[in-house]
Amino acid sequence: MADQKGEPRGPLRGVRVLEIAGQGPGPFAAMMLSDLGAEVLRIDRADAVGARTSEPSNEVILQRGRRSIAVDLKHPEGAEVVLALVERADALLEGFRPGVLERLGIGPEPCLERNPRLVYARITGWGQDGPFAQAPGHDINYIALSGVLHSIGNLGERPVPPLNIIGDYGGGMMLALGIVSGVLHARTSGQGQVVDAAMIDSTALLAGLLYGMFQNGAWPGEHGTNLLDGGAHFYGVYQTADERWVSLGAIEPKFYAQLLQGLGLAGEELPEQYDRSGWASLRERFAAIFRTRTRDQWCEALEPLGPCFAPVLDIEEAFEHPHNLARGVYPERDGMRHPAPAPRFSVTPAAIQSDAALPGEHTVEALVDWGFEPSEIERLRQAGTLRGS
Repeated sequence: MADQKGEPRGPLRGVRVLEIAGQGPGPFAAMMLSDLGAEVLRIDRADAVGARTSEPSNEVILQRGRRSIAVDLKHPEGAEVVLALVERADALLEGFRPGVLERLGIGPEPCLERNPRLVYARITGWGQDGPFAQAPGHDINYIALSGVLHSIGNLGERPVPPLNIIGDYGGGMMLALGIVSGVLHARTSGQGQVVDAAMIDSTALLAGLLYGMFQNGAWPGEHGTNLLDGGAHFYGVYQTADERWVSLGAIEPKFYAQLLQGLGLAGEELPEQYDRSGWASLRERFAAIFRTRTRDQWCEALEPLGPCFAPVLDIEEAFEHPHNLARGVYPERDGMRHPAPAPRFSVTPAAIQSDAALPGEHTVEALVDWGFEPSEIERLRQAGTLRGS
């Protein structure tokens, strides 16, 4: 939330960012920047006004923390409104295919001409260049081309898409980092630049450990047979007597010893922990043991021993887990549970600055705050360039 004067809180206080409204990674990056204290102004399409009611939507979390104006970017004066805002901004972020904003007159060249200190940040799936640059795609396609999707799944089964967290939101996080880095450089040098954040690049970066393991022989390549993909009996998920699940991550020998103790296997003659020839048989044995107790009974037995163990919670259970409650991981806001801002700062704490805005909800007040004259705003409203309250 904002402070008593209505000013944003967080380490990015004083940074102004324009967000050309989009989907997925762009809004996620804008949410992160807002949580960290940046003033983010979302530019929605004019025809989006009235398209969403005040009822919470799937996007309400990603849209939190910033105001919205509605501009018809295809109107003859639409580009000029954005360029006038660019003069007062530290950064602009957008998530369209390469060339779309250039055709609207608000590509990097005119924006940097108006504000040479601007950080013009772009998020796409494939990047601004390369053979696939204009190809459509979604998260699953980007992680497929990076080799990451092939590496996720059980042995002998198809690869498993890991929701859209790796490509979309990994990409959004890299976009936010790119903006912060670019703004820091601009404030010390006076020079803006273009940030090309591609989800396929971000996926590759996140998979750095995987690539290293593959190239040194520690990841043979077939999914479901390796250390971190369920192949190892001590790193994976097991079903319990009540058809729930628990997770193990006992990679280090000391944690593995604690796990064997908790399972009643300490002192038995077993294959060495990292002897791959014994992983399949031990996985079957572990599975049989875990099916003898309920999930909560295993929590009681294993949590005190500390063998890198945790229950697999559904989302509702995660909201109410004592650890998450103690840290305030899921505060209530805008009629919904939100993930709290992250990371956490000791001196400049981040905060959810405001509830999600409806498209065009702040057209007049935000433009006044950004230096537009009320008479000019009214003229642009009458001309159809602007929509909203």
